[in-house]
Amino acid sequence: MSAPPLVPPLKCQGIKTKLAGEIRRISEAQGFERWVEPFCGSCVVALNVQPERALLCDTNVHVIRLYQDIQAGRVTPWLAREFLAEQGEKLSAGGEDYYYTVRERFNRQPCSLDFLFLNRSCFNGVMRFNRKGGFNVPYCHKKDRFAQAYVTKIANQIRRIADVAAMREWTFIATDFRQTLRTAGPGDLVYADPPYAGRHVDYFNSWSEADEEALARLLKGLPCRFILSTWHSNEFRTNAMIGKNWNCPGIHVLTREHFYHVGSSEDLRHLMVEALITNLAVGQADPEPREASEQLAFFERA
Repeated sequence: MSAPPLVPPLKCQGIKTKLAGEIRRISEAQGFERWVEPFCGSCVVALNVQPERALLCDTNVHVIRLYQDIQAGRVTPWLAREFLAEQGEKLSAGGEDYYYTVRERFNRQPCSLDFLFLNRSCFNGVMRFNRKGGFNVPYCHKKDRFAQAYVTKIANQIRRIADVAAMREWTFIATDFRQTLRTAGPGDLVYADPPYAGRHVDYFNSWSEADEEALARLLKGLPCRFILSTWHSNEFRTNAMIGKNWNCPGIHVLTREHFYHVGSSEDLRHLMVEALITNLAVGQADPEPREASEQLAFFERA
């Protein structure tokens, strides 16, 4: 029985916790010198793949700052535990008003500990920013948001990130995906997990059909192997961009189903089919890899 995936200290929409093991399995079938992520987000995939060398990039400066601070020892498990316990007491006393005090403080002068606090006390763990770059997620009314066990859990997640990064050559940079992909060389393996077009956008993670097409062109032009995560279909519609951008020889589209839910109740669960698109030789890694042209037939039937 495989071990459960390692979970990072940040909560994000679209986090790939459930796919991390699959991505690791595919990547381990291919030797590479450096792991490159232009959309590292929560870093859940890198945390589970644990490459010796990695370039981890994102446009969200707050995410990158947090991981830089953990790596440099400016944010430690002990410091996070003390801070969240203290802030949790103030949140219990002040409630919604105190949450918005911290949010205003963070938007005036961003710091990693406030960012972590907001990420764990905002509504539904959503990470969203307005056009001015200000964190604008409302308060979560869940009681005892920072109970001792919850704070310990977050501190342990920070410890795992710190331990893994300390033993490896990982570089965190806040930059655009185009710039990141320009640095990719023949020995790299690129893992791209962009925002899903039409599903989630904010100031740091806006994403359009033009961005999707630009990313596809850049990935197909790389001198190395890549894996791309995107959504394939749900109960309402299918992702036509897969057939449009990836109907190419040598491209494999692997699909995996899982449930996700947004909100407070289980009746908000929905089936999502995720796609992993790659130019890796996945014949041995997956029993039934399918060419993008075969997937295109599915979209036409749908």
